Parts: sequence; C-alpha cells; structure tokens
Amino acid sequence: MKKDIEEFLKYLLFELNYSRNTIKSYRNEIIKYQKFLESENIDYLKINKENVRTYLKYLDNLKYKNSSISRNISALRTFYRFLVIKEKMDKNIFASIRNPKVEKKLPNYLSEIDMEAILNFRNKENYKESIYTNRNLLIIEILYDTGCRVDELVNIKLCDINHKEKSIKVLGKGSKERVVFYGEYANDFLNDYLIDRKLILDGKKSNYLLVSKKSNQLTTRRVAQIIDEIIKVVAVKNKVTPHTLRHTFATHLLNHGTDLRSVQELLGHSSLSTTQVYTHVSNERLREVYLKAHKDNRK
Repeated sequence: MKKDIEEFLKYLLFELNYSRNTIKSYRNEIIKYQKFLESENIDYLKINKENVRTYLKYLDNLKYKNSSISRNISALRTFYRFLVIKEKMDKNIFASIRNPKVEKKLPNYLSEIDMEAILNFRNKENYKESIYTNRNLLIIEILYDTGCRVDELVNIKLCDINHKEKSIKVLGKGSKERVVFYGEYANDFLNDYLIDRKLILDGKKSNYLLVSKKSNQLTTRRVAQIIDEIIKVVAVKNKVTPHTLRHTFATHLLNHGTDLRSVQELLGHSSLSTTQVYTHVSNERLREVYLKAHKDNRK
C-alpha cells in the first residue's frame, strides 16, 4: 500500500496540480485509513462495504467531527479512483459512500468600522513607526483590497504587478492563475513600500514583493504574526487572521451590491456554491438593519 500511496501523491502533484498543502492533507487522511486496515488485518485492495462501514463507525467512535470524516472520505474516494485508473481495482468502493452533512459555519468578518481602525493602525499613539510600517500597511491593504489568500500574497513577485492597470497576477489553489485588483490606497502604500524595500534588503536581491532582512520572502506564519501585532495596537476584539480579511473583503463587496458571480471570480472559487456562504452573512446584515430600522420607526 505504501508504494501506491506515494504514486498517488505524485499523481496529485504532477497530474492534477494539487497544492502541497492539499497533498499533505490527503496523505494524512490515507495514513489514518492505512493504520486502521493494519489493525484489522484488511487488504486495501480487497476491501468491501462491510469493512467501510466498520471503518466509518471506528472514526465516529473516535469522536471525529463530521467535517473531519467528510475530508477523510473525500481523500479515500480520490485515492480509490486513482487505483481504478491504474487497474488495481475494478471499482471505486468509496464512490457510493456519502459524505456526512457538515454544518457550514458563517465566515468570521470585520465591520467596516473595525476595518477602518486596522487600516489606520499607524496613527495610534502606542504604535512605533519603523522601516516595516509601509510593508505591514501594504499587507493589510492587499489582503482586504484584493481578497487574496495569504499563501497567494507571500508568493507575489514584482513581475506579477501591473502598476498601470493596478492589478496583480496570483497563483491560487490547484495552480490556477487569476488577476486581482487594488485601489488608490494600496497603490500609495505600494509605492512607499518599494522605497523602503531597498533599505530592508540592504543590497540583497529578491524577486518577491514582501521581504524581510532575514529572508528574501515573508512566510505565511510571519504575516499572521504581523496581523496579530497590529490587532493588539488597535484593540479590535475579534479574532483576526489573514483569512478574516479575505472574508471581510467578500462580505463588504456583497453588502455594497456587488453580484455573487463577480465575487466568485475575484476570490478564485471554482464553484459558486463556495461563494454563496457569504450571502448568508450579507443577508444576516440586512436582517439586522431591517430590524433596527423597523424598531426605530415604531418608537
């Protein structure tokens, strides 16, 4: 099984262009399944529906959430599809297994007031200006202005930026390229940062937009740390991650009348259903506004 797993992971990388994070997740799920098979002395090529039911009950007994079980089934369904393609199996045993229902959580997002406070963090009395201030402003502005993912952000290269069009080419999930756009504020921060960037690099060369003195490319972890530091300065109560700014971007666009299909394109979602979760946020906001207005009119 080990050999088939390794070949499967290569298939995901080279044939399907899956991201390394997704491949790592699939590997973990399949290893979990492999350990179960070994404990029950079951041949992965001779598995039947009764074995599958036993396995799902095993996951349930371990108190796995429906989201975790669903992720595991999806990984195994893809793995067995690969085995069928390679003619190791006649049929995909997991093709008929339904994923358990997963309750969709509404994405965490910031109000426009909180977002404004974060964007103005350099004006706080407890904030000390540094050579990294314009870079950190740019990080916040790009995440909020474009809705790009943090891994897309850190991989932006200077050659990906079209200054005339105010657009950036980013590489998303599944190695899919898309173009995102930024506004005047981000443009000002970008121009200021490019001056500071030379001082940060101190003679070193880098193709990446976001850099530090220690590395020629910021990591996603460092970006998260920078945002944490900014949140402490502005004292926003909400938990804020790089992905929170992506959620905020989408929610604010919908609240201001942008159509769902356009938001889907800007976020780089392959399916409209993925983007539709933001309509629940937007509709909830409309409901709050309506109830408040209705109550005020009754006074």
